[in-house]
Amino acid sequence: MDLKLTLACGPYDRIDALAQKSIVIEGVDLHVETIQSPRELFDRVEKGEFQLTELSASEFISEICGPGSRFVGLPVFPSKVFRHGFITINTQSGIQTPRDLAGKRIGVPLYTQTAAIWVRGILQEEYQVDLSNVRWIQGSVEQPGSHGDAHPPALLKPVNLENNETGRSLGDLLVAGEIDAIIGARLPPLLGKDLRIARLFPDFREREKDYFRRTRIHPIMHLIAIDKSLHQKHPWLASRLHKAFVAAKEQAWRDLSFSGAQKTMLPWLFADIAEVEDVFGTDPWPYGLEANRPALTKLIDYMHQQNFIARRPSLEELFLPL
Repeated sequence: MDLKLTLACGPYDRIDALAQKSIVIEGVDLHVETIQSPRELFDRVEKGEFQLTELSASEFISEICGPGSRFVGLPVFPSKVFRHGFITINTQSGIQTPRDLAGKRIGVPLYTQTAAIWVRGILQEEYQVDLSNVRWIQGSVEQPGSHGDAHPPALLKPVNLENNETGRSLGDLLVAGEIDAIIGARLPPLLGKDLRIARLFPDFREREKDYFRRTRIHPIMHLIAIDKSLHQKHPWLASRLHKAFVAAKEQAWRDLSFSGAQKTMLPWLFADIAEVEDVFGTDPWPYGLEANRPALTKLIDYMHQQNFIARRPSLEELFLPL
């Protein structure tokens, strides 16, 4: 009898073939539960709902370096996002260059989220921004209150961090000039609609392409993980899952590239595909350790520098051998 499993993850094209069962895993009857909000997904994982799931990369690394995680990692990365375009500013704040962020009030959905770690690391390393005196305001970008119900481990060193308790969203505070910038995984809803909000880097796409060409880093946000007890009971499962995830991702790229019928509502989709292949090559979204070693190593470095972890784990400690 096949092993019945539920995979919890975002509604990604690179998962579609598994959700639609056009790719079948030998010995596994897989159901895919898609959850749009990563924070909702991670909060449900924290409550013990899933044994096979998408996880925040930084939360997983923090757990491995701390008390330990109930999960083991697969080198499958359903979420990768360049972050230069996710730094928004109030245009009346006096911020003209990245270094002008020093000493400012910066909103962030969660200080500990992977996206924020990447943004801070890139600002410090690529643009020499001094973030030591920033006043961090934490909360939801789109609505009042907190961004989910996360319970991250304590930082190894304190930072000037406070929760937004104004009864307004971070996006509203940015428009009003009560914070100077927002970084992280969410863009304020009024970006492009209110002249008081703009990106720090209007040319973010060119900067991100240059960043990738120089570093070979496409910032990793999330990974796929298996509950340890499930892995111990079925050690054959990891390699079959990995093979299926790779096949589903490759199928998604073939479908996206089919010029006979445009799959998405992006008007210049095929021009975008050509540009992506020029920058990335024929596989713009590789899985596995070696292709992602630069990004994973950099994320670990940033987490160590930002006092999330006391040591730098090896990648072999984080991911199952396949």
